[in-house]
Amino acid sequence: MTIQILDGGLGTSLQDKYGVKFDSKTTPLWSSDLLVTDTVTLEACQKDFIDSGADVLLTATYQVSPEGFNRTKTAAHPDGIPVSAISSYIQTAVDVAERATAGRNAKIALSLGPYGACMVPGQEYSGAYDDAHDSEEALYQWHLERLRLVLRAEGDLVSRLEYIAFETLPRLDEVRAVRRAIKDAGIESVPFWIACVFPREDECLPDGSSVEQVVDAAILPMEGGLAPWGIGMNCTKVHKLSGLVDRFGACAEEVLASGKVQTVPSLILYPDGTNGEVYNTTTQTWEKPEGATGQKDTRPWETQLAQVVNDARSKGPFTSFLVGGCCKATHSDIGKLRDQF
Repeated sequence: MTIQILDGGLGTSLQDKYGVKFDSKTTPLWSSDLLVTDTVTLEACQKDFIDSGADVLLTATYQVSPEGFNRTKTAAHPDGIPVSAISSYIQTAVDVAERATAGRNAKIALSLGPYGACMVPGQEYSGAYDDAHDSEEALYQWHLERLRLVLRAEGDLVSRLEYIAFETLPRLDEVRAVRRAIKDAGIESVPFWIACVFPREDECLPDGSSVEQVVDAAILPMEGGLAPWGIGMNCTKVHKLSGLVDRFGACAEEVLASGKVQTVPSLILYPDGTNGEVYNTTTQTWEKPEGATGQKDTRPWETQLAQVVNDARSKGPFTSFLVGGCCKATHSDIGKLRDQF
C-alpha cells in the first residue's frame, strides 16, 4: 500500500499568500506567467508545499500553450511570445521545481491542463470547446504539439520528470486524445496520470460522460494509446469524492475481472480546498452558487479527504494513491493532510 502526498493549489496560493494578481487580459498564462515575470516568487510558493511535506510537486505549466504565450506581451516580444520560445520556459518551470525540491526526496510532475484551460474564458469546467478543437482528432493534435514543445527543450528534460499529469480533463474524447498523444510523442518512459473534473451536481463529466465511460476510456487497452500510471479526479468538491471513488473502484474491478487489463492504476485524488465556492470564469472570482447541495460535512477538508482514501484502501481494488489538493488548497492544508497518514 503506497500513499504519496501531492502539492496544493499553485495559482490560488500565489494569489492569496503572495498577492499575485491574475486576469485573462494581462496574465493569460495565469500561474505560468511567473515563468516569464517572477521565478523567485514562484519558487518560494512551490517550496512552501515541499516544506509542508509534499512528495510530488507539479510544475507551473498547467496553462502553457501556444495560444497563451501568443497573448503574453513582453518588452522583448511586444506582439506576443512566439512558439519558438516556449520550450525554454518549460525548461525554466522544471528548473524552478528542482530548486524548490532541493535537498528533499520529492518528485517532479509536469502539469498539463486541458485545451479548455487555454480558452478565454476558460472552459475546463464546461468542456464547451471551439469548433476547431471539438473532436478527438483535433485535441490529439493539440496535445501532441504541446508535448513536442517539451521535447524541444535543451537537454533531456524528460529524464528530469517523474510523472506527467494531464489534469482537469472535462471530456471523454480528450481522455483518449492524451493517451494517443503521449504515445506518439515518444514519451513512453515517464508514467502519466489522467485526472478528470466533476463539477456538476451529478457524477458525470461536464460533457455528460459517466464514470464508467471515463474509466473505460482511461484504462482499457487502446490501439495507438498508452496505459496511464494513474487515474482519478482533481478540482472537484471534496464532498463528492466518496461516491465518485466508489464508482471508480467498481468500474476498475470490472475491467480487471474481464481480463482486459492485468493491473489497476494508482488512484489520483486532489480535490479543491474551497468551502463550496466555485470559480466563475466570466467574473474571474470565487462564488458560492445559490442552491448548491451536498456540502453538509463540516469536518476539516483534510479529514474528509483522508477518510475517502482510507475507505478506498479497505474496499479495493486500488493499492496505490496520490493525494493532494487543487484550487484553494494551501501548503498548510497539505501539511495537515500529510499528518492524517
